[in-house]
Amino acid sequence: MARAPLRAVDAEPAAPVAGGGVSALSWSAVIGGTVAAIAATLTLLALGSAFGLATISPWPGLGAKPTSFTIGAGVWLIVTQWLSAALGGYIAGRLRVRWTGLHTDEVFFRDTAHGFLTWATATVIMAVVSVLAIAVTSAATPPVDVNASKEAVDAARKVTATFAGFTGLSLVIGAFIGSVCGAIGGRLRDLHD
Repeated sequence: MARAPLRAVDAEPAAPVAGGGVSALSWSAVIGGTVAAIAATLTLLALGSAFGLATISPWPGLGAKPTSFTIGAGVWLIVTQWLSAALGGYIAGRLRVRWTGLHTDEVFFRDTAHGFLTWATATVIMAVVSVLAIAVTSAATPPVDVNASKEAVDAARKVTATFAGFTGLSLVIGAFIGSVCGAIGGRLRDLHD
């Protein structure tokens, strides 16, 4: 029995057109970018933890001071956010199906939105996992009766405030970078199609 010859199939799915009733949001691209961003975040956090743990010492007077350690951790958090948001946004922009029949500004907005949503999804997932990990850890350890001095409490407050500031700054910058890289990824997608 003779086989029918194979026909060439378009490798690219039919591109949606303006007003075609198809959603402007490609969740598969956002999820792909989110997975890449979370993987990059976990990798960079593990690497940063290794560097950070190498700089501290359990012995008094040795290793990094809490203030310098906090600043170093904050800078690493910002770098981690930048790199993971850039990777996730870029991947989401490149993976999104190309739109035809739309104004260039609308395509730019949609690519930017995909980068932003990738950052937002990854951030929410990481926040939920962190809160759950803290809840499980705090439930598993019994409370310790420690009399802390006012100086120690004030030092801990300052370190926590500094770290919270770095976290907020890294999130704002990460949102911007994820959005920009989504637009860059989409632009390169359109140039190479």
